[in-house]
Amino acid sequence: MYPRRPVFFLVLLLAAAWMSGLMVSAHRDNQGGPADLVIFNGKVYPGHGIGFAEAVAVRGNTVLRVGTNQQIKSLAGSATKLIDARGGSVLPGLNDSHLHVISGGLTLQQALLGDATSIEALKTIIRQFAAAHPDRPWVLGRGWTYTAVPGGLPTHQQLDEVVSDRPAVMVAYDGHTAWVNSRALKLAGITGTTPDPDGGVIVKDPKTGEPTGVLKENAQGLVRKLVPAWTRDDRLNAVRAAVAMAHKFGVTSVQNAGSSSEDISLLDTLRKSGELRLRVYSAMSVEPGFTEADADQIQQVWKTYGDDPLLKTGAAKLFVDGVIESHTAVMLAPYANKPIKGDPLWKAAEFERVITLLDKRGWQVWVHAIGDGGVRMTLDAYEHAAAANPAPARGRRHRIEHIETIDAADIPRFATLNVIASQQPFHGTPDLLGVWIPNIGHERASRGWAYGSILKTGGHVAFGSDWAVVSMDPRIGIHTAVNRTSLDGKPAGGWRPEQKIPLAAAIDGYTSGAAYASFDERRKGTLAPGMLADLVILSTDIFATPPERFLDTKVETTVFDGKVVYTRSR
Repeated sequence: MYPRRPVFFLVLLLAAAWMSGLMVSAHRDNQGGPADLVIFNGKVYPGHGIGFAEAVAVRGNTVLRVGTNQQIKSLAGSATKLIDARGGSVLPGLNDSHLHVISGGLTLQQALLGDATSIEALKTIIRQFAAAHPDRPWVLGRGWTYTAVPGGLPTHQQLDEVVSDRPAVMVAYDGHTAWVNSRALKLAGITGTTPDPDGGVIVKDPKTGEPTGVLKENAQGLVRKLVPAWTRDDRLNAVRAAVAMAHKFGVTSVQNAGSSSEDISLLDTLRKSGELRLRVYSAMSVEPGFTEADADQIQQVWKTYGDDPLLKTGAAKLFVDGVIESHTAVMLAPYANKPIKGDPLWKAAEFERVITLLDKRGWQVWVHAIGDGGVRMTLDAYEHAAAANPAPARGRRHRIEHIETIDAADIPRFATLNVIASQQPFHGTPDLLGVWIPNIGHERASRGWAYGSILKTGGHVAFGSDWAVVSMDPRIGIHTAVNRTSLDGKPAGGWRPEQKIPLAAAIDGYTSGAAYASFDERRKGTLAPGMLADLVILSTDIFATPPERFLDTKVETTVFDGKVVYTRSR
């Protein structure tokens, strides 16, 4: 037994040393003046598996320090804004790694069909929207699901019942199928003898040969080209609406899946006016027939915007297939209920050529690949490019978007090739699988949204929403990744529960993983000194809450670039 007096003095000495360390550290951090913002009493998750803290200090637009309440409060001055997190979780600002910021904002000006669960409910929403907008020459809507319609696909007759006085176009939630009325078919000159365009299908009645009113993939363009173009002001307002929605959900960064130079110029207009309070990494759209001259044009766009932390490019987006629900995703074997595999949107040699060209020029390539055949075709092209070209200066981080099903042999290739799996967990919710599973069968469905397996084999995963396909709300994606259930908890135990991932890993998919997917891990995605001060405060400690109750939490405060941009009203 140690004598009490020496032990007492040892403890006193250690305490003095600790306090001295705090004072020295606080003095060092205070050399640039007090913090501008202090968040305290939180369950701070800095991200990327880093242990928890209690508080965060911000100076200017960067994180000053993460630590205990005592450490961080010592950095406050008389003008410091203090926010009590009240025990709620404090996370890095959330980063949606796949959405459509302009077209998503434009859907807010259309009939919103995502909540309809039956054809009658769809009709009601469309009828009410048309009545509320009698001066619009076209009635537009977005968001209907295949499970809401008997047989999976609607007809022009059903749409004619609610809109017959003008053309109407209702785009499915996934953006790959359009439902049009008779007026739209007539204006587009679509009849029973109209051939399918390249990469598209005009669905026709097998008995009459006449068009049913459903246009898949590129066939949508036959009608879309007739729809009056949105004005520049419409598009600017769409982005403003998207930014406000993002803040409400704790989203401070987004990765825009497919854009033109005009789109980026539009976003730059808002950046220059100070209205783009959202970090945007925008991928340039690349279509079949892409040439060296086309590459020169997008290279100039990349040069113009460089590596700006608010608006940048450097990524190129391609589509290799469609979607499983409409049998347009490319499969390795025929669909379970239709004797086709789905046709790639690119010829294999052309696809390989363009990806190799982009890789040589240092571009990050994103490929929309949903079917297991499309995923393999893309991995093969990435592997070919890596063999053909020296590694770009910033390294290779090519991506595959969606990956709804995958052959088991291709799962470890994500780690081997350093290909990022950019996935949208909520697409795999049981509510949306009523058509999906029968189309491919249970064996292939067993590898649906296999982010758990990709992570276990060492692959990188980034999460997003694909808004406006589904809600931008990251809480929904996190809930799905952790529980693998519908929003109301079905089925019990989760669908394909072996793919569940821990809560911290799901959050990383929207923070550090998403930052890695856009070459931004050195400035955002985690909370550490010098990182950009983008944060979100939640209403509860999500790490102490049962996973099935995750959706009970609310976004209380969103901080972007060191400033509070959203506070939940009570």
